[in-house]
Amino acid sequence: MKATHLSLTDFRNYSEADVPFRAGPNLIVGRNGQGKTNLVEALGYLSTLGSHRVSNDKALIRSGKDAAIIRARLEHNGREITAEMQINRTGLNRAQVNGSAIKTRELPRYFSSVLFAPEDLSLVRGDPSGRRRFLDQLLVLRTPRIAGVLADYERVLKQRNTLLKSARSSGVKGSQLSTLDIWDERLVSLGSEIIDERAGLVHSLGDPVRQAYQAVAGADHGPALVSTLSILGADEENQDTDGAVRIVEAAHVADPASPSGTADAFRAALSRLRRQELDRGLTLAGPHRDDLVFLLNDLPAKGYASHGESWSFALALKLAAAELLRRDSASGDPVLILDDVFAELDRSRRARLATAVAGFEQVLITAAVLEDVPEQFTAHTIHIEAGLVING
Repeated sequence: MKATHLSLTDFRNYSEADVPFRAGPNLIVGRNGQGKTNLVEALGYLSTLGSHRVSNDKALIRSGKDAAIIRARLEHNGREITAEMQINRTGLNRAQVNGSAIKTRELPRYFSSVLFAPEDLSLVRGDPSGRRRFLDQLLVLRTPRIAGVLADYERVLKQRNTLLKSARSSGVKGSQLSTLDIWDERLVSLGSEIIDERAGLVHSLGDPVRQAYQAVAGADHGPALVSTLSILGADEENQDTDGAVRIVEAAHVADPASPSGTADAFRAALSRLRRQELDRGLTLAGPHRDDLVFLLNDLPAKGYASHGESWSFALALKLAAAELLRRDSASGDPVLILDDVFAELDRSRRARLATAVAGFEQVLITAAVLEDVPEQFTAHTIHIEAGLVING
């Protein structure tokens, strides 16, 4: 798959922009603050329905405007489609494919991309929510129907938390607990599916992460990924990130052996935590409280890995995600986006990364300094200045 053209209206600092892309490497060059990252952010939005830089869509709309429009021509096996997203300041966003309206959550099935940016260092060093988001976005790209499961789970979780808060404030009435049991079953059904889908994904990522890490770092530090599950007692609030023994022990809590085992473990956790949940007015177990521990040489990367090792691990995660998508997707390679990556790497790592990504059908690269980028990626260079495409 490749993007052949990107058109923006009132997106970030662009009033209008039209940018052509080619197969193979595309280099976008501009000083910091000129808008080069905004271009790849827009493309990434079409495949993830979110920004890698902000959580609020309204930040993507140009100041003083009511909506931003992202429109891209996409090509796969000679078939061309036009995908469009209108991001609204008020009201729901709207999506179209070839001029026909679709549900916004269906848009990722038409475009697959993997974006790596300096912000992704937080996958290793940040809080669990970023790692959950990484897994869930990859799940949706591989299996689009999971978007509906995730949305339904969030809705049920919100309703259950509202009921818990109400029960707490009213002194816990029997009728409310009866209603809570009904929400529990829906939470277990949806949550168990998410937990099992994530477990399968973590397993699939194992070998590609090891290979990508070695390719980028030039060394084998035994990178590994292990899930921690709140339904089995792991608590994201009490993990001691400075204590390797506690984290690694928590990470090696055995996963449920089967879907029915997951559901049974989930029900047992809700029963065990019922009193605490009523006291706090909060659901304390489920995929919304799970985490993913990254290990290097059997120690948690968070708190123990060097900056270079953390950077290599985060990059390996994204390269592994791209490898899974190219292996499993009927639409072929995802578009691989490297946002301001080469500036963070020494010369040897730049060369190794260039080798690792050379086989992808299309690679989009941003850089502030042309000399930071290996020469083989500079044949098609687009210059950006103050929200204007100078040439392409």
